[in-house]
Amino acid sequence: MSSIDLELCYMPAKEVLARFADRSLSPVEYLEALIRRAEETEPVVNAFAFTWFDEAMDQAKEAERKYGMTDGRLGELEGLPVAVKDEMDIEGQPMTNGSLYLKDNISTETHYAVQRLLDAGCIVHARTTTPEFSCSGTADSRIHGTTRTPWRPEFTCGGSSGGSGASLAVGSSPLATGSDIGGSIRIPASCCGVVGFKPPYGRNPDNTAFAFDMYAVMGPMSRTVGDAAMMQNILCGPHPLDNASIRPKYLLPESYDDIKGLKIAWSLDLGFFEVDEHVRSNTLQTLEVLKDLGAELVEVDFGWSAEADRAAQNYLDHLFGVYIKGIVDTDPPLASHWAAYCAEASGKTTAADFYAAYEMQGTMSRHVGAIMDEHYAFVCPTMSFHEIPADQHPGDPVVINGKTVDPLYGWCMCHPFNMLGRIPVLAVPSGIGGNGLPTSIQITARHLDDERVFRVGSALEKAQPWLDCAERRPTVGSG
Repeated sequence: MSSIDLELCYMPAKEVLARFADRSLSPVEYLEALIRRAEETEPVVNAFAFTWFDEAMDQAKEAERKYGMTDGRLGELEGLPVAVKDEMDIEGQPMTNGSLYLKDNISTETHYAVQRLLDAGCIVHARTTTPEFSCSGTADSRIHGTTRTPWRPEFTCGGSSGGSGASLAVGSSPLATGSDIGGSIRIPASCCGVVGFKPPYGRNPDNTAFAFDMYAVMGPMSRTVGDAAMMQNILCGPHPLDNASIRPKYLLPESYDDIKGLKIAWSLDLGFFEVDEHVRSNTLQTLEVLKDLGAELVEVDFGWSAEADRAAQNYLDHLFGVYIKGIVDTDPPLASHWAAYCAEASGKTTAADFYAAYEMQGTMSRHVGAIMDEHYAFVCPTMSFHEIPADQHPGDPVVINGKTVDPLYGWCMCHPFNMLGRIPVLAVPSGIGGNGLPTSIQITARHLDDERVFRVGSALEKAQPWLDCAERRPTVGSG
C-alpha cells in the first residue's frame, strides 16, 4: 500500500490554508506530500509538462518562515502549491502550449491572472499538460505525450486543460488553472471527476489576443466548489492592460443559502446531442437530488439544433483554426494530428460562415435569455460520452447509441455555452458511471450572475460529495 498520506493530498485548499495559519501543518510538509504523490502517479497519468519541485520547496520554506512571524504579511494563498496550465505565460519559464513549434520558448511576461495568484503567495510547483495549442478535447501531444484519466487510464482525462484535471483527481495539486474556448475547463473536469468554472467573458483578465474573443476565458479548477470560488475571487477583476476585463471586481460569497423553492430548468441533450446511458442515468439521479433539496425542476427546450452546433464549429474553425494554421504552415511535419486537423478545418469556412455564427448567437441569446430570466439556473450534462481513448486521433470514429458523431464536438456539450460568453458555467461531478468513469453536470445561470451557479453547486456537493474519501477516489497509486 502507498505510504503517502492521501488524506493530506486530497485535503481541500481552504482547509490546507487554515492549517498553515494555525501552524498545525507546514507548507514544507504539505509540498513534500504532493511531490511524493506526483512521483507515484505521474507514470500513469502524465499530468505535468514541467515540474519545479526544487524551486517550489525553497518557496515553501520561505512561506513556513512567514507563517511563523506575526507581522501579518501573508497572501491569501501563501505557501499553497498551484499547478498552471502549459498555455499561460510565467516570465522566465518555458511555455510550449503542448507544441514542438514552441519547444524552446521562454515567456517574457506573466499572464495577468496568473500574476494575481503569484501575488497572493501561491507556489507554482508544476505546469500541466495540454494538447497542441489547446485544440482538442483530449490531452495528447507530441512534445509531452499522452495524459490520462486516473479512473481508467486507457481513456482521456479530457482537454484541453487535461493535466490540470488529472493532477487534481490524483491529489498532486490542490488548485489548477484552466482555459476554455469550447469546453477546455469543463471537459477535463468532467473526465476527471473534479470542479471547473467557466467564468463570464471578461471576468478574468488575459494577456493574449484571445482576450478579445468572447468564447475564450481562463478560470479555476479544483476539487471542491468552495475552493473554486476562493480561487476565482483572486483571479477576477479589471486589469488596466486588458480593456475587455469587466469592472467592478465581482466577489463570490464564502457560503450560500439552500436551494429550497428555487426553479431550476434542465435538459438531458440540449435538443440534439446523443447521450449515453451512464451520463443519462447519473444526470437523472442528480436531478432527483436537486428535487430532494427542495428545488422545483422544469424540463425546457432551448430550441437548439445541429445548426447551432455547426455555427459554433464554424466560428472556432474560422478564428481559432486560422491561428493554428498560421503556425502549422511554417513546418507542417511538426504538427500533431489534432493541430493538423484544425488547420485543415479552417480552410473549409468562410467569412460568411463566421458572420452566420454571430446571427445564430443572437437567436440563441434571445431564447436562452428568456428561459434564464424565468429560472434560477439551468442544468445539463457536461459531456454526453466518456469512453474516448486517451490518444484519440481525428480519424477515430466516436459512436454513441449506435450513431457516429463528430470526433471533436459530438461528445462535448460545452461549446454552445461559449457562444453565450457572458453566462457563468460551473461543472461539478454527478457520479461514477457503470463503466467506472466519472460523469458531470453543467450548471448555468443568467449572464453575469456567477453566484447562482455556485449556490446550486454548493448544495449538490453537500448532498452528494465527491473525492472526500477513499471510496470516492480513483485508485491510481493506492496499492
